[in-house]
Amino acid sequence: MSPGSEESGSNETPAERPPRPLPPAPVAELVGFEITSGGDGRAVMTLQAGPQHANPMGSLHGGILCDIGDAAMGYAFASTLRDGETFTTVDLRINFLRPVWNALLKAEAHVVHRGRTIGYVECDVTDERQRVVAKLSSTCMVLRKEKAAGRQLAPTE
Repeated sequence: MSPGSEESGSNETPAERPPRPLPPAPVAELVGFEITSGGDGRAVMTLQAGPQHANPMGSLHGGILCDIGDAAMGYAFASTLRDGETFTTVDLRINFLRPVWNALLKAEAHVVHRGRTIGYVECDVTDERQRVVAKLSSTCMVLRKEKAAGRQLAPTE
């Protein structure tokens, strides 16, 4: 997260906030990715891509890259939330840079900007040779009070 990007009116820096435990994502089990690390505006997901993730042409389905990148960005942004806050994604973009068949993929996300209401997150998805296969970005909106009604983080295990 860039210095000076905090616009909440609080003097508390992200490093001074107590860590907020993040629950496992049910979609991770469905798709097969793992949450490797997360916190302080960053997150890493990994996926062993294989034939079960293929599109009709045999390469990795683009939606799988979206899933792991979106999850990494979501975990990164969620780690910046305070009690009583949730968020929603208002924009998700992806650029596919190279085809993937069978590969160990890593999605590394970081919060570039965290304002009071709007945040911006970026993610690189790389293969086991550290080649970038996709780049993603997301705009997130922080929700509070009645706007957050019905939206809360699931309990952690």
